[in-house]
Amino acid sequence: MGIDVQSPSGTQWTIAAAGHEAVVVEVGGGLRAYRHDGRDYLDGYAEDELCPGSAGHVLAPWPNRIRDGVYTFGDRSFQLDLTEPERHNALHGLVNWVRWELVERSAESVTLGYDLPPTPGYPWALRLRSRWSVGPEGLRAEHEVTNLSAEPAPFGFSVHPYFQLPKVGVDELLMRVPGQSRVQVDGRLLPVAASAVSGTEFDFTAPRPIGDLVLDMAFGDVEREADGGSAVTLGAPDGSSSLRIWADREFGWWQVFTGDTLGGERHRRSVAVEPMTCPPDAFRSGRDLITLDAGQTWRGVWGVRPAA
Repeated sequence: MGIDVQSPSGTQWTIAAAGHEAVVVEVGGGLRAYRHDGRDYLDGYAEDELCPGSAGHVLAPWPNRIRDGVYTFGDRSFQLDLTEPERHNALHGLVNWVRWELVERSAESVTLGYDLPPTPGYPWALRLRSRWSVGPEGLRAEHEVTNLSAEPAPFGFSVHPYFQLPKVGVDELLMRVPGQSRVQVDGRLLPVAASAVSGTEFDFTAPRPIGDLVLDMAFGDVEREADGGSAVTLGAPDGSSSLRIWADREFGWWQVFTGDTLGGERHRRSVAVEPMTCPPDAFRSGRDLITLDAGQTWRGVWGVRPAA
């Protein structure tokens, strides 16, 4: 008897409504594809492909990097596994390579869950739930994280989708990022300072072409909209297409990555736009780090809306 060969990303769930379609996957509980009226706006990956560059992954209980994987919370110090060994960092949390479980499904939505067990490097239990849905307004992602432990837990959250516009290269994309400051990093992509973007090549508070700028950068001090949220926009130079990537008030940071360190065809092919609750290395700096009390639930919502 032969063995059924499974996709590296596990079970696939396709949701569709109003011309929008998305594929959500079991491994990492994230997004593999998103299209509208047949146009692919997510630079995802194939069903038989190992997820490249954290594409579409959910990042929790921290986004981005922790220096040396070492941090202190309360009066205790912890050592995380170094999942980015070449830079000696703990990268992108603990839930991006695990199998999430199906909680609920309909034609236009799917809810996945994962219970994170305590480990020596992160000795708190968390219950994660993500509801992905599509409809006339585009793609919507609603996330909940509950601390199941008897004591407070440090926490941060992000997602890692790569976006593209039909027949528009990264250099030509018109991008707007509402961040009025940026995090400066060292050779290990760890924060060393923050500075205002005004008057610099990193000022994207009004739409302009990315050009040849190399970005793997967190933007903070975001300009809030009336509802407290914020949004990044990507547009074609001729106005033929655009994307609005929005997030609610829970997300005060945007990471933008132009894919320059990715190999092969993925090199500088799309732009990762990541809504984050905190900047890189927040477990060490404490900057916008969330403390989840015992039994407390954090909720955050973000989404994508294309316009032809």
